[in-house]
Amino acid sequence: MNAAGDRLDLAFAALADPTRRAILARLSRGEATVSELAEPFGLAQPTISKHLKVLEEAGLVTHSREAQRRPRRLVHGALKDVDTWLAPFRRQWEARLDNLGAFLEQTKPARKRQ
Repeated sequence: MNAAGDRLDLAFAALADPTRRAILARLSRGEATVSELAEPFGLAQPTISKHLKVLEEAGLVTHSREAQRRPRRLVHGALKDVDTWLAPFRRQWEARLDNLGAFLEQTKPARKRQ
């Protein structure tokens, strides 16, 4: 498999877990520490750290060191491979919905004058 396929597999594996998707949603609002990420889930820091490791291995999240803090943040453009892969499916369903809308508009009964 090629590198893009490997990255895509890692991204989808990371996105398969609802906790990891929630972590990504939280990080979309700005960086956060492990403690801040663990708080809403009621999970221990080692458990959140395991989720973060999966997200980091998928290239979706990165961390830095600021004194004692190690904030996590989203990697800019990290979901581009996923978006590119999903694009043909999105176009197909948008076309189907457009066709349905046009059909419903054509078959709508004429409004009665009041």
